[in-house]
Amino acid sequence: MAHVIVIGAGIGGMCAAYELRAAIGGSHAITVVGEAPSFSFTPSNPWVAIGWRKPSDIQVEVAPALGRRDIGYIDCGVAKVVPQENRIELKDGRSMAYDYLVITTGPRLAFDEVPGLGPHGGHTQSVCTTPHATDAWANYEAFVKNPGPVVIGAAQGASCFGPAYEFALMLDTDLRRRKIRDRVPMTFITSEPYIGHMGLGGVGDSQGLLERQFRQRHIRWLTSAKIDKIEDGQFHVSTLGGASQPAGEHTLPFAYSMIIPAFTGVDAVRGVEGLVNPRGFVLIDKHQRNPTYRNVFSAGVCVAIPPVEVTPVPTGAPKTGFMIESMVTTLVANLKADLEGREGNAEATWNAVCLADMGDSGAAFVALPQIPPRNVTWAREGKWVHVAKVAYEKYFLRKMRAGTSEPLYERYVMKALGIARIKPGTGKH
Repeated sequence: MAHVIVIGAGIGGMCAAYELRAAIGGSHAITVVGEAPSFSFTPSNPWVAIGWRKPSDIQVEVAPALGRRDIGYIDCGVAKVVPQENRIELKDGRSMAYDYLVITTGPRLAFDEVPGLGPHGGHTQSVCTTPHATDAWANYEAFVKNPGPVVIGAAQGASCFGPAYEFALMLDTDLRRRKIRDRVPMTFITSEPYIGHMGLGGVGDSQGLLERQFRQRHIRWLTSAKIDKIEDGQFHVSTLGGASQPAGEHTLPFAYSMIIPAFTGVDAVRGVEGLVNPRGFVLIDKHQRNPTYRNVFSAGVCVAIPPVEVTPVPTGAPKTGFMIESMVTTLVANLKADLEGREGNAEATWNAVCLADMGDSGAAFVALPQIPPRNVTWAREGKWVHVAKVAYEKYFLRKMRAGTSEPLYERYVMKALGIARIKPGTGKH
């Protein structure tokens, strides 16, 4: 009997645990190690931050859900991965051995790379975790009683731009509903070379779509922006300039702000030679497998993916929930093959599909595959996107509660978007 340890109980970890159990049966042990008693559906965090969801609406208690599929759960966290010895060290001092390790930790949030950034010891809010989004909502409730300038955006090195755009547009919608939008000047700042770059070199006419939305909603923007520091009530930003803005230093006053930080790998894996790159992201081959430690697989935001292109101010490549499901299905197929003494050759599609809510509408971005040249690339908007995102949330939470292993991405979303389904493990349409 083999013991598979999955680190992380987020989207990647929960999906991996359920799919592994369905694939390898009950004769092998699976243990998930996480850091919280509840799973949170991360794509819904912007709704929590603006008061359109309560944290309990998007959370599932992990241990009972996994237990129904005979999967163990340890709510402790990992202090160190020791792949040379096939073991992990837990934060409570225990050591656990494994036959296979699946790393789905998500990222470390690098607030410390910008002075004054972040909700803990800094001056900005975050939607990266549900506790952060909950704090952002409490601060937003105070803000609407005494509104002022707002700054939303993504710091240099960020790779997750969708939630920043989403939150800015949702915030505009909510402020208009409250009839106080006229008292709130809004500025969007981003490390992207242009609005709608998304860390992907643009997706269809994402630039035109988002610039049009910003113009219609009177949201000013600064691109190729580097945040130098943030003081209480004041941003200090340097821009490289461009077609629509001068280069130079900018001082932006604010009464409320939400900024997406850069990501790094988590402390448990950082510095492990052969396992991670200098930023701490897990190195994988096209089969989601670490090249050095062949019994280690990884999926999600924690994996090392190079930027799609070099930009004047550093930007990273995003990893969406749909892409993570594809990664998980691939690693499960290859881990199962290894258990059975076969060569695993499944490959993840790495397609990017992003559904961004705007409160009263939404925008969908599709890049197949994520890295150019692409077979499919488009950006579209409409109220249907809002409906699609709500449906995705409900489906995924039901999937987490029921322990369903079926990947939504391949079976439903591609079909709904009018795109031929991809044969699992081949990358072919």
